[in-house]
Amino acid sequence: MKKVHANNSQYKAYSVLVASTVAFTVCFMVWMMYAVLGIPVKKELGLNELQFGILTAIPVLSGSLVRVPLGIWTDRFGGRLVMSCLMLSTVVPIFMAQFATVYWQFLVIGLFVGLAGGSFSVGTPYVARWFSRDQQGLAMGVFGAGNAGASLTKLIGPSIVAALGWRMLPTVYAGLMLAAVVLFWAFSYSNPAHLVVKKVPLSEQIALMKNPAVLRYCQYYSVVFGGYVGLSLWMIHYYMEEYGFSMTSAAFLAACFSLPGGVLRAFGGYLSDKFGATRVTWGVMWVCWVAFFILSYPQTELVVQTTRGPMTQHIGLSVTAFTVILFVVGVAMAIGKASVFKFISNEFPDNLGAVSGVVGLAGGLGGFVLPILFGLLLDLTGIHSSAFMLLYGTVCVSLVWMYFSFKPQR
Repeated sequence: MKKVHANNSQYKAYSVLVASTVAFTVCFMVWMMYAVLGIPVKKELGLNELQFGILTAIPVLSGSLVRVPLGIWTDRFGGRLVMSCLMLSTVVPIFMAQFATVYWQFLVIGLFVGLAGGSFSVGTPYVARWFSRDQQGLAMGVFGAGNAGASLTKLIGPSIVAALGWRMLPTVYAGLMLAAVVLFWAFSYSNPAHLVVKKVPLSEQIALMKNPAVLRYCQYYSVVFGGYVGLSLWMIHYYMEEYGFSMTSAAFLAACFSLPGGVLRAFGGYLSDKFGATRVTWGVMWVCWVAFFILSYPQTELVVQTTRGPMTQHIGLSVTAFTVILFVVGVAMAIGKASVFKFISNEFPDNLGAVSGVVGLAGGLGGFVLPILFGLLLDLTGIHSSAFMLLYGTVCVSLVWMYFSFKPQR
């Protein structure tokens, strides 16, 4: 009898994991929809780079701000109910995006569409509680692989826009979200034992933001997840402007970054379980530091005065070299996203939903701010690689903070 119960419990755990991962993948596709939608809208409305950055980032803002309350509600009411209600609430706004005609309408609708991004802070504690402590890193990594929805948007979205026009994209995505809600509800389960029954005041849970460890993980996550979201929103535009590709080709190349940045998160969870979150995160930051240093160098024409006269030398990354290095960054960020949440599951098992929400908020806000800063820097400097100069600086901060935070342990 116990064996049957164990098998049933294991089946439910894996069913929840698969259903949640599929649901999160669709939510992430929707969250990144403006990365594709924004390009024809930019041309249609004549937006500058800063306005374009705000347009693509606006869904990330709302999806980030709701992560803290969603994490708390997940602790109290369960992930199945909260995730289903959240997904259902976005269907109408997604569909309405096709009827927007002026800039402010896209921004307002984008705020409601962006609620889908809050699904991460629901699914993370929901999935983790179905597994034992030594399996949580891998389970959360598998769930986090839903970040690959960013690459699916890049592969699917431009084809829909090219074939049917950009106004068809919201229609397709609204139908996809509705189907995802039905499938999630059918294959997910609830377990009352996973609810946080103690009545912790909201103010006390929000006070977690003052915890030095939480602040530290917020900064790490703003790099590995915020940087991932910011680059996912910006890279199609970057390839088109820097290398002259069409939107379809640029989206395909940009997917070389966002695909490993999503699907390899499960591998990051495995590494974190095996080698520890500190060692894995430290390695991730060093890889990003080196990669962003190389990517920061702008296309340069260097004139050297020689005995035979001036000699011109071009210095800059070819599209192949750029894509390969960006792929490496995507792999590193995927591993880093999982290792940060391994820290959280180890240190805050009783407040996993609330802390996940706070850290997810920080990462999401990073993803919101970065495209805006990318556009602002591009308007001010005219240098496309200024985006990577900014990311290089954020990684420097992480490395210094991490070195001094864990020095006593070493």
